[in-house]
Amino acid sequence: MPPAFPFLDPDLPLGARIDDLVGRLTLLEKISQMLHESSAVARLGVPAYNWWSEACHGVGRNGRATVFPQVIGLGATWNRALVERVANTIADEARAKHHAAVAAGRRGQYQGLTFWTPNINIFRDPRWGRGQETFGEDPFLTGELGVAMVRGLQGDHPHLLKTAACAKHFAVHSGPEAERHGFNARPTPKDLAETYLPAFEKLVRAGVEAVMGAYNRTLDEPCCASRRLLVDTLRGRWGFQGHVVSDCGAIDDIHLHHKVTATAAASAALAVRMGCDLNCGCTYHDLVLAVKDGLITEAEIDTSLRRLLATRFRLGLFDPPERVPWSATSPEIIDCPAHRALARQAAAESIVLLKNNGLLPLPRDPASLLVVGPHAASAGVLLGNYYGVAPQLVTLLEGIVERAIEGTRIEYRAGCPLNQPPTPGVDYTFLTAAGAEIVIAVLGLDSTLEGEEGDAVASSSGGDRAAVELPACQREFLLELRRHAKKLILVLTGGSALAVPEAHECCDAILQVWYPGCEGGRAVADVLLGEVSPSGRLPVTVPRRTADLPPLADYHMRGRTYRFAEIEPLYPFGFGLSYARFAYGPLVLSAGTLASDQELTVRTTITNSSARAAHETAQCYLVPPRSWPDAPRATLIDFQKVPVPAHDRIEVEFKLAADLFRQVDGAGERVWVPGRYGLVVGAASPGPRALALGAPAPACSELTLL
Repeated sequence: MPPAFPFLDPDLPLGARIDDLVGRLTLLEKISQMLHESSAVARLGVPAYNWWSEACHGVGRNGRATVFPQVIGLGATWNRALVERVANTIADEARAKHHAAVAAGRRGQYQGLTFWTPNINIFRDPRWGRGQETFGEDPFLTGELGVAMVRGLQGDHPHLLKTAACAKHFAVHSGPEAERHGFNARPTPKDLAETYLPAFEKLVRAGVEAVMGAYNRTLDEPCCASRRLLVDTLRGRWGFQGHVVSDCGAIDDIHLHHKVTATAAASAALAVRMGCDLNCGCTYHDLVLAVKDGLITEAEIDTSLRRLLATRFRLGLFDPPERVPWSATSPEIIDCPAHRALARQAAAESIVLLKNNGLLPLPRDPASLLVVGPHAASAGVLLGNYYGVAPQLVTLLEGIVERAIEGTRIEYRAGCPLNQPPTPGVDYTFLTAAGAEIVIAVLGLDSTLEGEEGDAVASSSGGDRAAVELPACQREFLLELRRHAKKLILVLTGGSALAVPEAHECCDAILQVWYPGCEGGRAVADVLLGEVSPSGRLPVTVPRRTADLPPLADYHMRGRTYRFAEIEPLYPFGFGLSYARFAYGPLVLSAGTLASDQELTVRTTITNSSARAAHETAQCYLVPPRSWPDAPRATLIDFQKVPVPAHDRIEVEFKLAADLFRQVDGAGERVWVPGRYGLVVGAASPGPRALALGAPAPACSELTLL
């Protein structure tokens, strides 16, 4: 039997199907499809659809799912292929959950296939609570891993999307959380072009289906109604063909907080005319009044509606199930052993070894272990934010105990509170520590201390941190613990940089494990016991103190991140130690000079002089002439994570396009600047601190741009 309407015929061209459906809808029906909670149009057989779904590091807020490491941990893997595998697995689970929900007659929030991820904002300041959702502070790393996430989520079908990804929050958005509905970000043209926009451009050119506008204003325009961002840049210069969605409630912010318009109808009309197609919220109901008052035309509404319908058609939502490749995906794959194994691998690869005086890896049979700290037995610290619910959440304590050989005495104590002064009296933890061969202290942050506005319930600043130091009660506990412990390992949790200079001085080993997901406890045990050599590298710079940072609300990049900070950090961007011993050979360039239409090939060797095979992340940095105005100290231009066999060496090659060498001028234009440049390939961002911490010496060379 032929379909009831042409738009339901999967054999017709996409444009014809969209035109047919748009032509059958009334104005009210059209507007109803532009809200995140899109109504059914029963007379046409159009089902209801809720656009709001989350997949930050697993299918979020929709029940059972594999919980992968929080995004900042995925950033610490520096592994494009792994991130794509994780995203592909998330999309598999999303398809299984969506089709099961539809079969049960449920089409509610978080049950759709349009995922508002990845968050590719630049983590420019470690105090921002939502930095944990990002891939870190660097535009290149963020763009590369963001593209990997998009490819995994959307799949490679020639016509259909597995799920739809969304690059957010466009643009120049990274705190303060408490002011996000009203602040005006004012970056310089150079910072806008050099730092805040490149990752978005990269994802757009890679085919991301959606872009989410930010709450704030950027350069005086509300981001969800910005001609500069949405019209001139996104659709004009970059040629974006997908749809734009507002952040939730952001259309109301236009009149309530930014005071750019006077009414909800005016805000809705302005946003749609500037290209914001979908309203997360209900303000677009007032488009009816906006049409009546002449603020917008029905033809302009049709333009946005066509973009939205294109996404729904490409997801196969109007096709028979047998025509959609993923419609039969079984719910049995959700949180299956293979997916949990991938979560464990991702968590292990995310762990960064910050210090090791030889204590790690641990022996399999120590006489006694004491595991302490408010996060050691916490399931919540595995999750971060925007998470699903795994049937089993393996805490760090459980992972360690599970792997211990019988005969090792293990004790656990909470030791200290999370972030409030301890109560007076005796703390028996220290007496127990004195009797243990090895003490493992699990300290740091959780999602009550950092996160989104309204989520981080223990944050005094709307989700952000006021300071980057370890909470005072934990710091004091650690210093007292050191006085009693024979051997002390510090395991740090959290989604952002923690300034722990005292801990670095007093602990025998330090691991940063982020929010490691459902298999986090087993992954940490894998690294502690040497089953896996740590290969995580910092996606952020860790400062020594809060006082080293510019004000959080200042969006200038001067003084921020490894590219522009002048103060020596505690741990540099890109840093992380290994159980193997690596050395970099000389840097060999295909040419000593480079013109603006040429490609450069850079080669070096990595030698592993240890008896342990391990992965190394070779990072390629460009050091521009210091004479260039506001020149970055160094810029990441490529990286490779590679396996290096024991007692062997490999060659690493980078093929670098000339555009990677362009600098950004004061007007925000990328220009070719002749002169002498440095090229550095090594295990961390350039600078003396990485060497002082034990990183191998980098390979360096000079290059002349003609």
